[in-house]
Amino acid sequence: MNFTDIDLKQFAAKGITNEKVLAQIETFKEGIPFVNLSKAAVVGDGILKFTDEEQEELISLFEKERSEKELLKFTPASGAATRMFKALFAFLEVYNPKKQTLQEYINTSEDNAIKTFTEGLKNFPFYKDVKSRIGNNFSSTGEEVYAFVEELLVENKLNYGFYPKGLLPFHAYKNGIVTPFYEHLKEAALYATTAKKAKLHFTISEQHKKMFLEKEAQVLDVVTKETGVSFEVDYSFQKVETDTIAVDIDNIPFRLKNGSLLFRPGGHGALIENLNDKKADVIFIKNIDNIIVEEHLETIANSKKMLAGFLLKVQNKAFKYASILDNNDVDDDLINEIRLFLKEELNVRFKNGFIHLGKEDQIALLKNHINRPIRVCGMVKNLGDPGGGPFWIKDYQENVSLQIVESAQINTSNYNQAKILQNATHFNPVDLVCGVKNYKGEKYNLLDFVNEKQGFITEKTKEGRPVKALELPGLWNGAMAYWNTIFVEVPSITFNPVKTVNDLLKSAHQPL
Repeated sequence: MNFTDIDLKQFAAKGITNEKVLAQIETFKEGIPFVNLSKAAVVGDGILKFTDEEQEELISLFEKERSEKELLKFTPASGAATRMFKALFAFLEVYNPKKQTLQEYINTSEDNAIKTFTEGLKNFPFYKDVKSRIGNNFSSTGEEVYAFVEELLVENKLNYGFYPKGLLPFHAYKNGIVTPFYEHLKEAALYATTAKKAKLHFTISEQHKKMFLEKEAQVLDVVTKETGVSFEVDYSFQKVETDTIAVDIDNIPFRLKNGSLLFRPGGHGALIENLNDKKADVIFIKNIDNIIVEEHLETIANSKKMLAGFLLKVQNKAFKYASILDNNDVDDDLINEIRLFLKEELNVRFKNGFIHLGKEDQIALLKNHINRPIRVCGMVKNLGDPGGGPFWIKDYQENVSLQIVESAQINTSNYNQAKILQNATHFNPVDLVCGVKNYKGEKYNLLDFVNEKQGFITEKTKEGRPVKALELPGLWNGAMAYWNTIFVEVPSITFNPVKTVNDLLKSAHQPL
């Protein structure tokens, strides 16, 4: 495919090579194969579940070793909250309070989201602020609710649809209203601290940086006084070189009306680049909207400490064995011992031919599997919430591994695959604790452990024309496909995302 000089300049400005663009176009042509599920990971077969005593031991191990570790809380926080208010934006477009009562609208439209929103109006953290702005001079409930939503979302008013989720009012305490940004600071103070200092990193949109810095200036001293912990906060943006080329329905690069090629952000999988820039010993990953009111923070913190304790426990063993393998002082008994460790504690599955390999090849294979980043992923019982799940999968070379798989990656029209999906008992709340260094203290290049074949192709429209977009392998999906992976059951209370505005009405976001 021939690109113009102007195209090549566009590539150069983004830091994207011609070869990378061609490879992405080829991906569109080939398509992305579905993941081949082998079976669902369940407690006792891919998911660990610890007793209370075992959890206490792991928490104690973390507390004992944390002073020697650099800890970091890594929080994806990119993008505006537009989708969170999707139902409210639609309501503004279609409802006219002068022509229809609110109840008539709800009855005819069956708009349950607005029904729930209206019934819970006084329980939203922003209720008093919005009411103080719109007053009480309304002739009907419909007029009042319409004015309320308008004040909340319209650009020249509160404009919350533009805000990043991390800076929206989420919780209303007696001493004030706080944001997810604030709650993440308080949470980090409990488990992501070394020597009374907590380090946090937020991946944000560049357009929101000023807003985050302003909020940081407002609350940092407040949280420090409340917790006795000082904070080091930094930010990064999704890198432009992770943007992906878009194509039309014939897989030809999509050109805008001005003649330039269309590139789109690569999705949250692009953040593996941002994570790769971090060099902490233990990295906690949790989404910006998954927070909880303060009375449950101790439970959350203990769950994180338990996961981190288990990471350190298996990592200490892995480091010992990796060092021994490097010294090549390994007999047959030790080879078998390390193989069993990899299988039983790091979920590595070896093909049957391992025992027939020569000693040198066996050692090389053990080295390959043990010298990888490790992630311990919390899994909650599946109560019907959307999200990726834990599965054993088999690749085209018959290699079996533990992976977090999204439903979009599964061929649900295949009876056997759909049955495995139905048998899943847990799902991924994006609750990860990561070890990204080897036994020498050298950080792995995380880009070496990405499965590029686990991206997503989606269909969009641009300038009134259909367009196909390529999302990179998800941060906790294909971007971590070749990590050593451990799944651990965690309490359901650790998962409280706010995907829609009405989620703020749930008990996890209503202070006592």
